[in-house]
Amino acid sequence: MVWKPSAAFTGLAHSCIMPPMKNRIIRLYLIREIAGIFLLGLTIFTLVLLMGRMVKLMEMVVANGVPLPDVLRLIGYLLPSFLVLTIPMALLLAVLLAFGRLSADNEITIFKSSGLSLAALLPPVLTCAVAAGLLTLFVSLVAVPWGNTGFKQFSLEIARTYSAAAIKERIFRDDLPGIVMYVDQYDEQTHQMSRVMIQDERDPARPLTIFARNGVVDSDEKTGSMRILLRNGSIHTQDSKGGYRLIAFGDYLLTTELTKTGPLVRSEQDLGVGELLQAARSPESTAQRRNKALSELHSRFAFPAAALVFAILALPLGISNRRSGKGAGFTASILVLLVYYVLLSFLRTLAEKGSFPPALALWLPNLLFLVGGLGLFRLAVQERSLRDLLLPARRTA
Repeated sequence: MVWKPSAAFTGLAHSCIMPPMKNRIIRLYLIREIAGIFLLGLTIFTLVLLMGRMVKLMEMVVANGVPLPDVLRLIGYLLPSFLVLTIPMALLLAVLLAFGRLSADNEITIFKSSGLSLAALLPPVLTCAVAAGLLTLFVSLVAVPWGNTGFKQFSLEIARTYSAAAIKERIFRDDLPGIVMYVDQYDEQTHQMSRVMIQDERDPARPLTIFARNGVVDSDEKTGSMRILLRNGSIHTQDSKGGYRLIAFGDYLLTTELTKTGPLVRSEQDLGVGELLQAARSPESTAQRRNKALSELHSRFAFPAAALVFAILALPLGISNRRSGKGAGFTASILVLLVYYVLLSFLRTLAEKGSFPPALALWLPNLLFLVGGLGLFRLAVQERSLRDLLLPARRTA
């Protein structure tokens, strides 16, 4: 089979005849190749992670009557926590597929024959890695705390505003704290209910079963509670001693708290760098709280650094997959990501429990993958592979 270079590469090869322009043209060519795949990979990875939340978010639109713009706003708050992961992932895929394609089309061979070494191809890759790392750093330090806090606050507002709209006819509603409610008929405009049954187990020692012919429901946005006014009904209760009581009523008001009215509870993922340092150094913090704060603090910088590590690792992996095609490149990227994040999650769990130093736990995966990437890059420069290292060992055995 005779290799026929693409029109873009033919123009590139002719341009490389001019030494002063050679490096600049090749760098722009490689950056454009990586950038296109990066944007596609970033979109795919982000959508895949978002799909796990989309079912619940769409349920809010269908079941609770939450307007679509509010759901889109919630998605906007969620995006930063996904982008911290997907930007390094997309860069790994982009570099691996880009150099896999260049190697499969023999363009790497043309580069070498024109006097360029693999080391000369590293600067454009590092340029993309630094850009991706800085973007990830901004998202990690600024956008993630803003997005997580905004998501919690806006979720509370939605719960207070649209709680009454979540009632559906002939469906048991069990999302209220300690209460299960069934409504036979419901008017969404006036919030009037007919033939209502409520099982109230907020007091386990004295559960209540309530039946009512009709009622009305509304929510208080300021207090975060829902008021249910029942009419013409009865209350069935049984005490701890087995005594049974039946109480008939004309009007009965039941109030349930939908959201906590106190200050918003913020986890380590919602805190900024200064707040994390304060939590890690505060003598009032427990050992577990300090370990979690330190682990989150180091992760804010370890994830951006992973972009640089993935780029160095992906370059030799992409070149070595010249005969396997894009499918093998995609598989290799998924394998690398799986090993990296499983190892990182395992070490982070140990760090939060106090069994491993947080700094070492969060940076050890980057260090191991960096050493592996540099080793593979050295083999690629020498035009050798891992198979070349293993074959002598097999022959000796």
